[in-house]
Amino acid sequence: MSILVFADQAQGKIKKAALEAIQYGAKVAEQLGTTATALVLGPVETAELALLGNYGAQKVLHVADARLQEVESSVFTKIVVAAVDKEGSKVIIFPHNFDGKAVAPRVAAKLTAGLVSGAISYPDISNGFVVKKNVFSGKAFANINILSEKKVIAIIPNTFPLTPGTGTAAVEAFSPAINEADFKVKVIKTETVSGEVPLTEAEIIVSGGRGMKGPENWGILEDLAKVLGAATASSRPVADAGWRPHHEHVGQTGLTVRPNLYIAVGISGAIQHLAGVNGSKVIVVINKDPEAPFFKAADYGIVGDAFEVVPKLTKAIQQFKEA
Repeated sequence: MSILVFADQAQGKIKKAALEAIQYGAKVAEQLGTTATALVLGPVETAELALLGNYGAQKVLHVADARLQEVESSVFTKIVVAAVDKEGSKVIIFPHNFDGKAVAPRVAAKLTAGLVSGAISYPDISNGFVVKKNVFSGKAFANINILSEKKVIAIIPNTFPLTPGTGTAAVEAFSPAINEADFKVKVIKTETVSGEVPLTEAEIIVSGGRGMKGPENWGILEDLAKVLGAATASSRPVADAGWRPHHEHVGQTGLTVRPNLYIAVGISGAIQHLAGVNGSKVIVVINKDPEAPFFKAADYGIVGDAFEVVPKLTKAIQQFKEA
């Protein structure tokens, strides 16, 4: 009875969120006195799969079907359920990202399993099987005791720091019964963003709001992000206005992020935005309005004009790096 971990990939590379899920699954397996098995769907090099042992997986089930390069939630669900049956798994771990959100609830329904989505703690098994998650847009926590025999947990990316060790996982080809009729969605075209760190995996994020006054002013934020090795993001009004692409929108109706450092420039800090970023380890706010709500959530705040503060901050960081 191993812990099964759904480890998603993109373009043949295992995602960081999947590595976090494997590490989490290995810790849960240790708690329960068993092992962790990773399930990988789609073409991935065997050598890379074996390296998943560095994160605690003792075995990798690999379905190397090229059709699985694109996520088809119903097909993925069928394969995960087949892997659960094969391994006799009672606990199934997912990353709480786009792929996990599409598949985990379906798997839970198929298995009649309890589901905790957006978990931020390891299970407490001292009195049941209790997992903590955020509720009310991050304003409170809920401790959920999963009572079902099978349990599904989806963990929020960037919650559990990666601490890879040494090890090699045994890679086993897995061929569940899937056929062409199972594929009901056909992908006509895929557009990918290259050269950028996915926001959900970014350690540092520089984000801008309407206080930037227009897309032509975004260069100062991009310069700051470059010296920090950060990703860029935006508030919803900015994305809705077309100043920035929608894949950069963070907040309640956009992406939920948990970076080590979140720098908010010219963002007032409405509750809808805070809901997507309040899991950040450190929040720095730059705003000329001293009454901006974001300052109440900030660890550090600078009251000042972003067009004066940000270039000076960028220059100071660059000088510090060169010293």
